Amino acid sequence: MTTGTQSAENICLVGTDTQRARESTNLSRLSLSLFAATCGVSVANIYYAQPLLDAIAASFAIEPGRIGIVVTLTHVGYVLGLLFLVPLGDMLDRRKLIIGQTLLSTGALAIVGTAPTATIFLIGMIAVGLLGVVVQSLVALTATLASPHERGRSVGFVTVGVITGILGARFISGALADMGGWRLVYLVSAGLMLCLSLLLMRVLPRHVQRAHSENYLAILRSMPGLFLRDPLLRSRAILAFLVFASFSTLWTAMVLPLSAQSLSHTQIGLFGFAGLAGALAASGAGRLADRGLGNWTTVAALVLLTVSWLPISLLSSSLVLLALGVVLLDLAVQAVHVTNQSLIFAAHAGSHSRLVGGYMAFYSLGSAVGAIASTTVYEALGWTGVSMLGTGFSLTALVLLVFLGTSRVSSPDA
Repeated sequence: MTTGTQSAENICLVGTDTQRARESTNLSRLSLSLFAATCGVSVANIYYAQPLLDAIAASFAIEPGRIGIVVTLTHVGYVLGLLFLVPLGDMLDRRKLIIGQTLLSTGALAIVGTAPTATIFLIGMIAVGLLGVVVQSLVALTATLASPHERGRSVGFVTVGVITGILGARFISGALADMGGWRLVYLVSAGLMLCLSLLLMRVLPRHVQRAHSENYLAILRSMPGLFLRDPLLRSRAILAFLVFASFSTLWTAMVLPLSAQSLSHTQIGLFGFAGLAGALAASGAGRLADRGLGNWTTVAALVLLTVSWLPISLLSSSLVLLALGVVLLDLAVQAVHVTNQSLIFAAHAGSHSRLVGGYMAFYSLGSAVGAIASTTVYEALGWTGVSMLGTGFSLTALVLLVFLGTSRVSSPDA
């Protein structure tokens, strides 16, 4: 009897362990969808301000040439979060970390929406950026939970949510601002983040094996070494800096000439839907990377990115050509981004949180540089200067890729 009971108990334990292993290595469609939705809403918080810069400038009496500081400071907060919050996922309970970030984001958004002064508003935006890195915590978790042969597809699926949030944010914020002012945008988003927090409490897996037992300082110290030792990671991070500088150059400065043409915030936000073609391409780029075609995808995307600035430069002549350029630019940027992530995750299994934190710091720094540079250049040289700036970032990325060659920017087994 005792032996039989012990055997039954052992079978139950093995069954439980097997079930937990399956939970920890596979992602259901429901989990992926919730991860994508949370990423979309969270990243939208960072980009809501872009079509509202003129209204925010008027509200706090900020000069138009300096209003890009709103986007820049938000990305400064994002970089800090990437470097100091995201790596915690390699040592802490990721479930608690992600839920905690979404709940704190709710509070930060409420502060922004009710800020009485420019100082409080800007501090709130830094906090929004800092906590917006829950997106990368979820991307890292997705890479960890997904089976190796589906990692690129799963990361691509979640990235579709990220890109939908980035581009949809402009229409949503424009429409809400036209209805109730720019503050309404952030108060509505605070409510959405609270709802998502409650859903994540129910869906996030409870049995995720931690990748490392290192302490926090050891993890932080290891991050520079990853970049110094690995030319793939280093070169892909530099490409991310350049392509997102080009991306931010367009989306930050575009509101200024379009507002001058008397377009409403809602109308300006509609250009975000044109850019959703990039979201449709994101998962496809991940599948190509899974098949060893990551480098070819990057080359094609960077050529497309450079070419996209030609129709974009004709903004004053044709809004249709501008929309075409937006489609091409966003498709190219996201193809590079998804490919980058797929390649570096495949090359560094077990360090996904610190990897995505370090890599995305370059992404956010590029966005910050593009934001402040584009509004400054627009004030001095107009839209022609902005187009030249965006083309310069894109062309530099393409030249860098050609200069480095395929061996240092593609996966070892590609």
